[in-house]
Amino acid sequence: MSEGNFLFYTTSGCHLCEAALSLIQSLQKKSPAFSIKSIDISNDPGLVETYGIRIPVLRNLNLDKELGWPFDENMLMKFVEAED
Repeated sequence: MSEGNFLFYTTSGCHLCEAALSLIQSLQKKSPAFSIKSIDISNDPGLVETYGIRIPVLRNLNLDKELGWPFDENMLMKFVEAED
């Protein structure tokens, strides 16, 4: 599994974000070889404009790619393992 760095765009009170985070945490328990930093978009007007209606979004910093909701565990695993 890739040891890439990931950003998880979210905000408080977002039930879809909670569901996505649960999937991410489940995958991390199985394969903890990747790190994720949660970013609350509500603290940045630019992020609200970019991600406000799209969250939750997981961004792979190494590949400059994003995985937007909805996604399942299989899609998440493929995204995290992607190398290009």
